Amino acid sequence: MAAYLIVDTKISNPEEYETYKAQARPIVEKFGGIYRARGGEMDTFESDLWTPTRIVIVEFPDMQTARNFVNSEEYAPIKKIRRANAECTFLLVDGI
Repeated sequence: MAAYLIVDTKISNPEEYETYKAQARPIVEKFGGIYRARGGEMDTFESDLWTPTRIVIVEFPDMQTARNFVNSEEYAPIKKIRRANAECTFLLVDGI
């Protein structure tokens, strides 16, 4: 069953964040991830719990593969770039 990595990102350094995006994509794809949304146009109709900033949705084959990506040695140094240049909410949801 598919799993979805959902990330809400508030970018503080757009130039360095481009480095993150370029380096993260091939690792995401190596783990079978497919970008379904990546910071495109967004309408917020209700925001009782949180007000999203920039949403990224990545579909993975399953929860374990997504966890393997998030915790991988390949992604660890790239994650540092993201954390240095943006604030994020980073969550994983099991698909149906």
